[in-house]
Amino acid sequence: MITAHVFIAISLDGFIARQDGDIEWLLQRDDPAEDHGYPAFIADKDMIVMGRGSYEKVLTLDTWPYDRPVLVLSKQLASEPVPEALRGKVRFSDGSPGSAMAELAARDVRRVYVDGGQVVQSFLRDGLIADMVITTVPVLIGSGRPLFGTLPKDIDLSLVSSRSFPSGLVQSTYRLAP
Repeated sequence: MITAHVFIAISLDGFIARQDGDIEWLLQRDDPAEDHGYPAFIADKDMIVMGRGSYEKVLTLDTWPYDRPVLVLSKQLASEPVPEALRGKVRFSDGSPGSAMAELAARDVRRVYVDGGQVVQSFLRDGLIADMVITTVPVLIGSGRPLFGTLPKDIDLSLVSSRSFPSGLVQSTYRLAP
């Protein structure tokens, strides 16, 4: 059975980025001496699914950071060719979260890392997220791109664990009710 999992950071007021996509407030708080658990989280994931905004943000980094396949869900990019340097690493699709998960399951993908605000929101609305690791950065940025959007109904969560770091970050892991 295929499952989808989230690992993401937010400001204390619930934003994943400023309105223009800037995440400098997050990068300034990143302490390489602290292990926030990403290597352990990603170790058992077969695939990464993200939206166009996250994909375009990652393209601004010096090097491609992922060592596993990436599926970018984007109506806008679906008809575009994948850049030469990313062929074999990235695919574009205009499919829904449900159709993407069905396609990946048919390819024997079992555990998917879902990244990006709008994609996380759409997977949540469709009931496809199994659990979320949310790291809260102790900063208020006032406005920006929210992690959570409008939902058709409440989504019950169970707190699995919570821990704090010397840098002030607080990381909580939630399991979604089946």
